[in-house]
Amino acid sequence: MPVPDVTAGNTSKAAGTPAWARKSTLVLLVAVLALAVFGTTTQTWISVTLDPDQVGQAGSAQTALQVQGSKAATTVTALALVALAGGLAAAIAGRIARWIITAIIVLASAGIVAAAATVLADPLSAAQGSIAAATGVTGSSADVSVTAFPAIAVVVGALLALGALLIIPAGRYWKSRTKYDARTTGAAAAAGPVDEIDSWDRLSRGDDPT
Repeated sequence: MPVPDVTAGNTSKAAGTPAWARKSTLVLLVAVLALAVFGTTTQTWISVTLDPDQVGQAGSAQTALQVQGSKAATTVTALALVALAGGLAAAIAGRIARWIITAIIVLASAGIVAAAATVLADPLSAAQGSIAAATGVTGSSADVSVTAFPAIAVVVGALLALGALLIIPAGRYWKSRTKYDARTTGAAAAAGPVDEIDSWDRLSRGDDPT
């Protein structure tokens, strides 16, 4: 009697998976977008020109200051790492866990967009911590200019949320069986139908037929 091919259903299911719904594609997309957000925080977000007359001698030797994204919006770095971890976890999560992970990534993305937009709206306030650290004077005024990186963080953060939302519909095409399940199912199919009488006899002798 020929052994039924238990992998045929999974193969046809994988073959019918749309390109956008492939697990590797979505996980890579979320990871790349999260890393892109993280990368923006290593770049200069705000350029500050200090006024020596206002900051005094403490700042007279340093009138130009470059503020990185990790200092202008400290939460963006942490949220990008959260989104990255969530994207990787989605690859091995079950159906319910994928909903939770998607919600976490979307919330992290919203936080990224909000933090970067705050820098765009009020760059001087975002730079005050760096100005105080460099000059020892808090609340000083300065000429500030914003680079393109905060805007990039906003755009990439929005794309990250959209990418995370794709995990829910794409999860319908993902295999939910574990390797252990596949091995036991294949072994059971190869062995043929279970003889219930033989199993009962083995159990009565103290053997576990399972």
